[in-house]
Amino acid sequence: MVEAFVPLLQLSDSPRIVNVSSTGGLLKNVRNEWAKGLLDDVGSLTEGRVDQVVNEFLKDFKEGSTRAKGWPSHISAYVISKASMNAYTRILAKRHPNFCVNCISPGLCMTDMTANVGPLTAAEGAATVVRLALLPNGGPSGCFFDRTEVSSF
Repeated sequence: MVEAFVPLLQLSDSPRIVNVSSTGGLLKNVRNEWAKGLLDDVGSLTEGRVDQVVNEFLKDFKEGSTRAKGWPSHISAYVISKASMNAYTRILAKRHPNFCVNCISPGLCMTDMTANVGPLTAAEGAATVVRLALLPNGGPSGCFFDRTEVSSF
């Protein structure tokens, strides 16, 4: 989807991409050291490397060896998908330096996904995403935001 929209974004004087993520996708939650190393190596990070991580996870998942291979034990597919999206955000920020490309965890919001548990309303979570999309030109890019604060990946 991003690649399809890049030509339109390039027409803007303030192109923005905001990927909705989760603190669950932080690298500290990826126990597989090989995968963590690939996703954290900003200098060598490519879509191909992200695909390698996802494909290896899927292979291990199908074989029932995720625990033995050090993948996350709780909501593992969610953690790997969010960690991969966070890595892709960094790739996009490097590829499109005139764009503002970031990812954000809006916090634990009361939605269907959380069984309506959480301290934040969906509107409060959405407000943090919109705020990030409206950062002024020259704002941070290639970052992970935990609600309103820049956080490490």
